Amino acid sequence: MKGSGWIPQEIDPTKPSVARIYDYYLGGSHNFDIDREQTRQAIAQWPELPKIMRANRAFVQRAVRFCLTKGVRQFLDIGSGIPTVGNVHEVAQKADPMSRVAYVDIDPVAVAHSRTILHGNERAVVLQADVRHPDRILNNPRLQRLINFDQPLALLLTGILLFVPDEDNPHGLVAHYLDAIASGSYLVIVHGGSDAQPERETAHTALYQRSGTPIWLRTRNQITAFFNGAELVEPGLVFTPFWRPDSPVASDVHTWVHSYGGVGRKP
Repeated sequence: MKGSGWIPQEIDPTKPSVARIYDYYLGGSHNFDIDREQTRQAIAQWPELPKIMRANRAFVQRAVRFCLTKGVRQFLDIGSGIPTVGNVHEVAQKADPMSRVAYVDIDPVAVAHSRTILHGNERAVVLQADVRHPDRILNNPRLQRLINFDQPLALLLTGILLFVPDEDNPHGLVAHYLDAIASGSYLVIVHGGSDAQPERETAHTALYQRSGTPIWLRTRNQITAFFNGAELVEPGLVFTPFWRPDSPVASDVHTWVHSYGGVGRKP
């Protein structure tokens, strides 16, 4: 697959990619054997993982629609991965074609495919950058041409913070981003919990550690702390299926749920 189609020549298909693994969880086709193998190992440990990932994606869609009802028409999605059906620009621009969406990801495959998907969409852009370098992202000329930081926007950090180790000060990074956005903006976070399914989460963390793409699951209190400087909207930080669901939540959710989701408004 190396160098074929939309895959850049510099991509190494022998190394797993977080973005491609997530794509595989969602039923996408933009992934390699190494990604599928790691995903199969994870699912063997935790069969409900695809269900968890779909629940997380559904939460993001509801959060975007919520922000739209509050008048937000700008979206900055950092750690966006590979766009699949129902991604942020599709939800936002379906509601209002004038909505503007900026995607940011560190994975060159995710960025390459995003550019293909967004070709001809003048109100969407994708940047290759690392969430741990906020000033490089916020000062990017292409981003600044699309996003007006003097107006409210929605900042999405959905599934990216668990890849940032404590030594890189993830709470400080989020605070830095919050400082840069206007009052009335919204912060949307999804983060895997370390206190929901402890035994499975320990094994899951060990698998990612061995694969070279380590994760740092956190407690509900640690995740809540990311919203310092923002006011959590109802129902607060909850397991993603319980955040303003469109339909009744299945009775077995507590047997497999693992990720917390929340939306906060910057006053």
